[in-house]
Amino acid sequence: MPAIDWSSLHTVGFFFFGPFALEHLLFVAIPTLILGGIASLWVKRAYAKYSKMGNRQNVTGAEAAKVILRSAGIYDVRVEAVRGFLSDHYDPRGKTLRLSPENYSGTSIAAVGIAAHEAGHAMQHAQNYAPLSLRNMAVPMASIGSTFGYLAIVLGFFMGLGGPGKVIALIGVTGIAAIALFQLINLPVEFDASRRALQVLPEIGILNEQENAGARKVLTAAAMTYVAATVAAIAELVFWLMHLGLIGGNSE
Repeated sequence: MPAIDWSSLHTVGFFFFGPFALEHLLFVAIPTLILGGIASLWVKRAYAKYSKMGNRQNVTGAEAAKVILRSAGIYDVRVEAVRGFLSDHYDPRGKTLRLSPENYSGTSIAAVGIAAHEAGHAMQHAQNYAPLSLRNMAVPMASIGSTFGYLAIVLGFFMGLGGPGKVIALIGVTGIAAIALFQLINLPVEFDASRRALQVLPEIGILNEQENAGARKVLTAAAMTYVAATVAAIAELVFWLMHLGLIGGNSE
C-alpha cells in the first residue's frame, strides 16, 4: 500500500475549506452570482412587462421571424416552436430558428423583439458574419473546458503544484480560458443580432417607434445576461491564473 501524501491532503483541505476557498467565495463566486442575479432579474422584469403589451399589427413572433427572413432573402431557415421558458435560439447547423411557446405564438412586443433577435442570428449566418463563425468554432473547446477544466484544476492542486500537478492545473486553466474566450466572442454576436432586429422591425413596419423602444428594453436586458456571464468567466480565469502564479506573483 503506497504511503499517504499528507501534503496533498493538506492542499485538498486548503482548497475546499481553507482561506483559498473563502477567497474564491468572496472575490469570485459571490460577486458574479450577484451580478448574474441582477441581470436575470432585469431581463425577467422587462420580459414580464412587454410580454403583456401586444403589437399593433397583431403579428406573432413566428410570423415576424418569417417576414424578417424573407425580407433578407433567406428561405432555407425553418421556424419552429421549442419547449421551455425563454429557450429561444438559432441553430446554425440545422438552419432552424426555435422559439419558446410564448414567443412563437404570442403577439407581444417582447415576443416579436426576441423573434427578431433570433432572426438576426440567421442573417449573420447567411452573411458569414465572422464573429458568429468564430463563436461556432469556440463552442467545442468551451464545452470541454466547462466539463473538465475544474476537474483538472482540482486534480492538479491535489497532486501539488510542483511538477506534473502544475501541468495538469494549467491544462484545467486552459479549459477555463476557453470558456472566457467563448464569452468574449459571444458578446459582439449577441449585440449585433439585437442591432439588426431593432433596425429591421420598424423598417418593414412590424413595430412602430414606441413599440420598438419596448423591444429595445427587452433585448438590452437580455444582453446584460451575456455581459454578466463574460465578467464571471474572466473573473474565474484571473483568479486561477493568480493562484498558479502566472499573473500577480501569487502562487499556492
